[in-house]
Amino acid sequence: MIRRDFLAMMGGLAFWPLTAHARQGGMPVVGFLNSGSAPAFGDFVTAFKQGLGDQGFVEGSNMRIDFRWADGKYGALDALAGELVHNKVDLIAATGGVVSAKAALKATKSIPIVFVVGFDPVALGLVASLNKPGGNATGVSLFTTELAAKRIELLYELAPDIHTVAFLVDPKAVVTEIEVRETIAAIQRSGRQLLVLKATNEAEIDAAFAAAAEQHPGGLVVSADPVFTGRAAQIVSLAARYGIPAVYPVREYVDAGGVMSYGPGLDHAYRDVGNYAGRILKGANPSTLPVELPTTFNLVLNLKAAKAMSITVSSLLLAIADEVIE
Repeated sequence: MIRRDFLAMMGGLAFWPLTAHARQGGMPVVGFLNSGSAPAFGDFVTAFKQGLGDQGFVEGSNMRIDFRWADGKYGALDALAGELVHNKVDLIAATGGVVSAKAALKATKSIPIVFVVGFDPVALGLVASLNKPGGNATGVSLFTTELAAKRIELLYELAPDIHTVAFLVDPKAVVTEIEVRETIAAIQRSGRQLLVLKATNEAEIDAAFAAAAEQHPGGLVVSADPVFTGRAAQIVSLAARYGIPAVYPVREYVDAGGVMSYGPGLDHAYRDVGNYAGRILKGANPSTLPVELPTTFNLVLNLKAAKAMSITVSSLLLAIADEVIE
């Protein structure tokens, strides 16, 4: 056999001994790395376990999950990822956004990684390509940050008299600059003014809304950053308190009492990542598993919440909504 061909074959099998060893030597262990907190991401953990179950893996029965939560402290992620590598987990599920995926990839180039991110993983350097990731990582990309223009268009339909749009962002997020740029461009095309609200934790979110209320924005767009998803109830409550119509990136906000969301379903994404994790534990190679993309983007309306804020939902929004909560 030509040496080059032999090395290529061995490279293709790079992750197989890891999972095979886990099956023969005891329960495989999945490291679950998340930038947020356990209470905020509880439903998504359930969806992740369902995805594992689709592949025949049940926590406590034939596999274990080793959880690591950063609780919004992004600087802790590198150490948490290092702990999982030190514990010799068989796979790392890097969830809660780009920061978790980058920390996991920084910690290991051999342990398989599955991720959930909201932006193009190729542009972020997480994979070589969507169809052939090429390294030890693959997962789901929601491309939620690229839907900013559509969300703003929907916000104008919800509140057509808007003159100023508030945009809630996490200044520490990896993709904030890109998302802000796209959002600014979309708002400038419409001739409205932009008010950027910056926050990274619960207290700063409270302060940002209080400051925004003094400038009376006519509407609010919330970044797709996971730090906000984990505080959906707080943000929705503040938007209602100050009477600011808002459009959110995922339906979890609407479930928490928000008026409108447009984007992919996070629960489905976490289930897909769990499914990928199960496939890899059974021997699949992450370098050849294509990054999954959302196939649908849903517009969800909460009429009860709209009524409480004295918002009249237009017939157009009602006609194009994928789901209407009465």
